[in-house]
Amino acid sequence: VQLQAYGGGLVQAGGSLILSCKASGGTFQYYAFGWFRQAPGKEREFVAALSRGGGWTEYADSVKGRFTISRDNANKKVFLRMNSLKPEDTAVYYCAADRVISSVLNTDEAQFDYWGQGTLVTVSS
Repeated sequence: VQLQAYGGGLVQAGGSLILSCKASGGTFQYYAFGWFRQAPGKEREFVAALSRGGGWTEYADSVKGRFTISRDNANKKVFLRMNSLKPEDTAVYYCAADRVISSVLNTDEAQFDYWGQGTLVTVSS
């Protein structure tokens, strides 16, 4: 499966942004999806994940209550809605796909098989 992330940009602190990830190829329903981010000078970290059925989500503590991951199976898209953005949310955001055979939901990036190219989110103070 190929992934293309988009929707990043410059936003003021407290603002909102929606990232999208368009998948092509593969059978979309067979994949769980995740969002990860990498801030300047830091390692990539987990942000959010969504099971293949859509009924199970996981979030990093730093974004819990502010970010929401969702999926649109019909259009093969995954979204990350980000509210109450903070300067520390500034990073390149990556979507990733995990081919799973059940409702397993991983948060370890090593488990994700396919990655998009990343989209930059900059939050100004």
